[in-house]
Amino acid sequence: MIGKLTVLVVLASAYFANYRQPYAQGQKPSQAAAKTNSSVDQDIKLLREDIRSRKKQLIAANLKLTPDQATKFWPLYDQYSAELSKIGDQQTALIREYADQWGTMTDEQASRLAKQSLAIDERIAQLRVKYLLIFSQAVPGQVVATFFQLDRRFQGLLDIQLASQIPLVQEQN
Repeated sequence: MIGKLTVLVVLASAYFANYRQPYAQGQKPSQAAAKTNSSVDQDIKLLREDIRSRKKQLIAANLKLTPDQATKFWPLYDQYSAELSKIGDQQTALIREYADQWGTMTDEQASRLAKQSLAIDERIAQLRVKYLLIFSQAVPGQVVATFFQLDRRFQGLLDIQLASQIPLVQEQN
C-alpha cells in the first residue's frame, strides 16, 4: 500500500511545486500566467479525481469486507468521499491564495491563512466523527476502525508530502 501511496503523493506534490509562483514585491501575474493557472486548475481537477479513485482502490484492497458489509459500506464511503472532496476544494483554494500572496504576504494575511487552515483541519475532524457514527451503524467496529486507519494513513502521507512542497511563510522575506 505504501508504494502506491508514494506515487500518488509525488504526483500531488508536483502540482504544488508547479503552482507556486513567487512574484516580486507588488508584481502581478501576467496574462500568460493566468492561462497557465487555468491549465493548472484542470490538472488539479484530474489529479484529485485520480487520487480519489486510487484511494478507493487502496481501501478496497486493504479493507476486509464480506459481500453484505461491502453493500452497506461503499455507498457510505462515496458520501464520505464527496463531503471530504468539498473540504479539499477549500484546501486547494487556500493553497492557491497562499501561492498568490507569496512574496507580498502581510502579517494579517498570514494570520488569516493560518486560521483558515486550522478551520479546514477542524472540518475534516468533524466529518470523521460524523462518519464514525454512520459507518458504525452499517458495519462492525473493527471494519470502521480499520477504514479510518487506512484513511488517516493515506491522508497523512499526502499531507506530509504537500507540506514539504509549500515554503514556510518566513522564507518569503
